[in-house]
Amino acid sequence: MSQIDEIKSRIDIVDLISESVKLRRAGKNYSGLCPFHTEKTPSFIVSPDRQTWHCFGQCSEGGDIFKFVMKKEGWDFKEALHHLADRAGVKLEPYRAQKPEEKEEHERLRGLLEEAVTFYRHQLVNTPAGKLALDYLHEKRRLSDGALETFGLGYAPDSWDAALTHFTAKGYREQELIDSGLVTVREEAADSRITHHASRTYDRFRHRIMIPIRDENGRMAGFGARILDPNDVPKFLNSPDTVLFSKSRLLYGLDRARKPIRAANQAVIVEGYMDVIALHQAGFENVISPMGTALTEDQLRLLKRFSRRIVLALDPDAAGQAAVLRGLDAARQSLDREGEISFDARGLLRHESRLQADLRVATMPDELDPDEIVQRDPQQWKSLIKNAQPVVIHVMGALAAGRDLEDAKVKADISAQVLPLIEDLPNPVERDTYRQRLARFLRVDERALISAQARGPRARRPMPRAETPAPEQAAVTAPTHSLSPPRSPSQRIEAHIVSILLRRPDLLYRLDRILQEAALSRLLPEDFEYTDHQMLFRLVRQSLEQDAQDADQYLNQNLPPALAGLTDELLANSSSLDPLDNRLLEDLFRGVIKIRRLGLDESINQLRFLQEDAQQQGDLRADSYLEMVSHYRRSRNALDQASLKLTEMRQE
Repeated sequence: MSQIDEIKSRIDIVDLISESVKLRRAGKNYSGLCPFHTEKTPSFIVSPDRQTWHCFGQCSEGGDIFKFVMKKEGWDFKEALHHLADRAGVKLEPYRAQKPEEKEEHERLRGLLEEAVTFYRHQLVNTPAGKLALDYLHEKRRLSDGALETFGLGYAPDSWDAALTHFTAKGYREQELIDSGLVTVREEAADSRITHHASRTYDRFRHRIMIPIRDENGRMAGFGARILDPNDVPKFLNSPDTVLFSKSRLLYGLDRARKPIRAANQAVIVEGYMDVIALHQAGFENVISPMGTALTEDQLRLLKRFSRRIVLALDPDAAGQAAVLRGLDAARQSLDREGEISFDARGLLRHESRLQADLRVATMPDELDPDEIVQRDPQQWKSLIKNAQPVVIHVMGALAAGRDLEDAKVKADISAQVLPLIEDLPNPVERDTYRQRLARFLRVDERALISAQARGPRARRPMPRAETPAPEQAAVTAPTHSLSPPRSPSQRIEAHIVSILLRRPDLLYRLDRILQEAALSRLLPEDFEYTDHQMLFRLVRQSLEQDAQDADQYLNQNLPPALAGLTDELLANSSSLDPLDNRLLEDLFRGVIKIRRLGLDESINQLRFLQEDAQQQGDLRADSYLEMVSHYRRSRNALDQASLKLTEMRQE
């Protein structure tokens, strides 16, 4: 992943813009007063899905986090890059191109894991040994064949070398099997059943239900494996950390839950794989799992890109409750952070506003796990999630369970644990409300709580993650695993267009000509929403407008260092394209049609909310918004006609 993508994956545009613009929900987006010109009715829209902003008022422009900071501060791209890198804790290092063989090896490992899904699936469905696992999934877990196929569940044979033998026979090297996490290494055999060949390298997963784990983009990363023999340990075994698999940064099921989470504007976190599958099977598809671990800040940062309303619905046993409390600190730091005062590199005072999120906990009744509840009564599950409590209220109840609330020492112990949580809340109204509720819950005078809080060692202590890390600290805190941030359809299409133009700059003039023949404007920087793509496109255009050098030579010599990693990534992703293929021009044309149509569709949806707001407030701009919608619809029809004409020409 390029440094720019790493920064984008760590900074949410809604968080960034909320520091200077008061935003409120507007459908799946957020709206507010544009910070770049004076207005009384909101015309400024922020899209968390696309990670972009747009002003439909006087500015009539938009972009991503880089464009926002550049416009707000009057900076160039380099200054915005360094500022946002400091904020994200990303250390900007001199670019080192990823060797082609490294990228090829990573893709080969993903291909190996995909083949492993097929291998384990075959073992589950088509072998006598897999019948035990299949019966368990059907009868004990009550999972349908459709759900098992959708999530790709399989079975690892009770063998020390079944996978090793199968994949080495298919041409995979032993080291690749180790690097993918499918096999493991031990210097000396500890079990007489291990053959001489397998005494050092043997299958990691044996006699287990195999659960493929994919990243948020649906790419294979590793496996989770559940025991069938109750005497085996551990109960769940995951792939080890690899170049593809980082347990602390993945959420199981997010690849399938992304759209349902956005649609419901709520994410539900459960503890186990089987809970996720059972709930999806029952129609509750906005569910994911941190795979049995406490929530990490990376996971929460990833999740809040899709929704800021998060419900923890963990198992009712002691371990599940402990997971709630363990994850609480990360949740407060990532989501409910009040803006503390800190100093940036220039020593200037700045204020970081809190991240807007709603984190709640659903209590599971009757000692049942989530999958058991939804199988017993789907409506009960729906009600439990609807009635989930704020974290502070849940902690009060969890700490008081089974204890004598008439005992003064019990009251003191509970207050000592809950008051610091209340003080971490950024909103003073929330702090007062929860303090009053705690006083009623413990049946003590609120003044006693305030007094105890003032004497406590944590009274008004700022939260530990308030300060922006210094450059040397950022290098330490940056994650060792780089997972690509979720990409919107428009971002992917833009990247594809730019990758072709980087390989064939000369196609740009021919593209402009066929666009004009279709009564459309030539390709412009404004067609690209993302600053990095805009800059690369401008560079391509400049390479053609100058005549001192060949276009390729100009591109190489004038490429900003900060974009070198992204450029190599784009070129690598398009390496399979034949640069002499005449269909590339048609591919570019269709790509331009797509990004323009996606942009128009998004603008029409956004304008609908602005128009409704303006009408409710009696703002005359309601009519102008309606005219803009009509204009965009005409533009969309023109795009459709151009696309249809191209299709008809190909059929002739």
